[in-house]
Amino acid sequence: MNVTENRKRLFLASCLALIVTSLSFAIRAKIEGVFDTQYGLTKEAIGWAFGPAFWGFTLAMFIGGLLIDLVKTRTVIWFAFVMHLIGLVVLILSRDATTLFISNVLIGLGNGSVEAACNPLIATMFPNNKTKMLNRFHVWFPGGIVIGGLLAWILMDNLGLSWQLLTGLLFIPLALYGYLFFGQKIPETERVVTGVSYKDMLRNVAAPITIIITVLLMILIASVQSWNLDFSNNTTWIVMGVILIGIIVEGRVINKIALLFPLMFIAMFLTSATELGTNQWINALLERSGINPMIILVVITGLMAVGRFFAGPLIHRLNPAGVLLGSSIISALGLYSLSVAEGPVLTMGAAIIFAIGVCYFWPTMLGVVAEYVPKSGALGLSIMGGAGMVATSLILPIMGASIDEAGPQMTLRYMTILPVILIGIFIFLVIYLRNKNPSLHEDTDEVTEAYQSGE
Repeated sequence: MNVTENRKRLFLASCLALIVTSLSFAIRAKIEGVFDTQYGLTKEAIGWAFGPAFWGFTLAMFIGGLLIDLVKTRTVIWFAFVMHLIGLVVLILSRDATTLFISNVLIGLGNGSVEAACNPLIATMFPNNKTKMLNRFHVWFPGGIVIGGLLAWILMDNLGLSWQLLTGLLFIPLALYGYLFFGQKIPETERVVTGVSYKDMLRNVAAPITIIITVLLMILIASVQSWNLDFSNNTTWIVMGVILIGIIVEGRVINKIALLFPLMFIAMFLTSATELGTNQWINALLERSGINPMIILVVITGLMAVGRFFAGPLIHRLNPAGVLLGSSIISALGLYSLSVAEGPVLTMGAAIIFAIGVCYFWPTMLGVVAEYVPKSGALGLSIMGGAGMVATSLILPIMGASIDEAGPQMTLRYMTILPVILIGIFIFLVIYLRNKNPSLHEDTDEVTEAYQSGE
């Protein structure tokens, strides 16, 4: 098999692996109602049991980002396959919060390993088109949710079939991506090919120790059901202040490097919570809108998939920072519109605005890091994806409790605060990056030649 065919096969396999991840998100959004009505779990308990899908994702991404160059990309991919396989079996057998929690730990580890392996793999295979191809790859996150949402609507809502049958369909793309990766030569990451040292990779993260401790703390909070973030408590704000000071001291004083990566790390918390938190609770948030929430989810994610596929010209015209600023403005409008919309027509219109807003968040955040902080390597991409997922695991029980107490519309209004904060962050980012060119490796040709030679 020549290099072009190998690259196409690996890219297709990566997309199918991401489809397994996204289908699990769509199915989770649907079965939230099942575990509520059939098994008697509260929204807060469901949010806790769903949390490991996000912090397990984070844990796998962090460990994968740190170790991928030691254990090789192939090992991380096959770990993802095994975790997906066992996790889906446990999910189908779940009947209570504990088994649901365990299944989401396993699936989360599988999902995170997919991103830990495939994001740097794609950056290595397409060194001249990183942001474009990462957007193409991440088409299949919303794309898979479209597929999952339609399947849920057809099989459960119209045919009355069980949620276990719906979940079992995930074994199809799982088997396909396992087959496509099997026996293939998978290239080293870009960091290894270009000779960037492990120490330099850590340094380019700016504050790796503070950032990793922060995420581990967030995972701990998300995994203990009795714990949650309380922003009315002064202790929460003190801890956040200590973390911020730690990042500044470690990044500027010790490592003497710009804090672009930590800024993107913080912004990733807010972008992912805006997108994934809302989509995961779509069934509860819009159940009284007069239109099936799964249809709304299909429309939202379908628009996201189309937008990401054709992201290249928009990113070229506005640059990644401009895209992120525009996305945060539109996301705020979309969430506020959803909070006041009444009836199916206005709700669908607000959902479309929201979809356009969150469309480019995830892949463009990764693209900014890949292009402007390339020496952060696989670890940088893994930290970004992990930060997004652990933030979602924290926001889910908070949103669940808010839905129980304040209702769906007020919860949506509270969520509008997140993209409003992002507007300020991305205005600063646009100004900061205005006179900076992407820090693409001068040895991009070296990456291409190394891949083609099979090194």
